[in-house]
Amino acid sequence: MKTQYTVAGQSIPTITISYGGFLIIWGIAVSQISDSNSITSYFPSLLGIPLLLTGILANAMPEKRKLWMHIAATFGLLCIIGGTRFFMVIGDGLNYASSSMLMLLLTGSAYTYICVQSFIWFRKNKEEIEAAREADND
Repeated sequence: MKTQYTVAGQSIPTITISYGGFLIIWGIAVSQISDSNSITSYFPSLLGIPLLLTGILANAMPEKRKLWMHIAATFGLLCIIGGTRFFMVIGDGLNYASSSMLMLLLTGSAYTYICVQSFIWFRKNKEEIEAAREADND
């Protein structure tokens, strides 16, 4: 019996760390490549920082993992919300800003879906997981 939900062999905190790092790099890269003077071009990075931190904290403090992963899922929802602006600006064509919004919408949706699936999996397997953890502690 596995004691945590995985996707492609990766735990949700590990996926969260990777996704947060990706968003940070994306925001910085797009802002630099586009020579943007707007702070909003760094919006993916601003969402990536707390995702990266919550993933690290979930690994560092397994007893608080539930808390950190719920916070991370909230930031996944914020990615989706930020990405919905894509539909307001698509009329201007595909550019750096609209591409970032589309990326946030798609990746935020996928990440949040994975988080929800993890929460559902844990709920269904809670008793077995707790029994396995207690057996490991004995």
